[in-house]
Amino acid sequence: MAKLRSPKGCPWDRKQNHKSLLKYLTEESLEFKQAVRKKDYANMEEELGDILLQVIFHAQIAQEKGRFTIQDVIKTLTRKLTLRHPHVFGYKPEHKRLLKGRSLRTSQDVLDNWDLLKTISRRR
Repeated sequence: MAKLRSPKGCPWDRKQNHKSLLKYLTEESLEFKQAVRKKDYANMEEELGDILLQVIFHAQIAQEKGRFTIQDVIKTLTRKLTLRHPHVFGYKPEHKRLLKGRSLRTSQDVLDNWDLLKTISRRR
């Protein structure tokens, strides 16, 4: 993506910004939803690639502005997944306090406590 947006890259790609790309993110997400409904796995694969392209595109624009990188996005996602799944990655003291000692053993337990788990990941 850096090469596409470079001076020797693509004029259309260079011209894009977060706002101008929003319609494509929406469009690709809708196309993925359609593929899922049709159980069209080949098209699902293609559409997930298109969604990933949008993520990479937005991260590149942010990096160019000095805001964040794709590595930052991945790090934030990893942190969020880890903190929102203590039953998999381990309970931290904050989990134990907010969950009042409850364990998350079932899917319903996770759903019942999802808002609490989200608050933990947002605080850090």
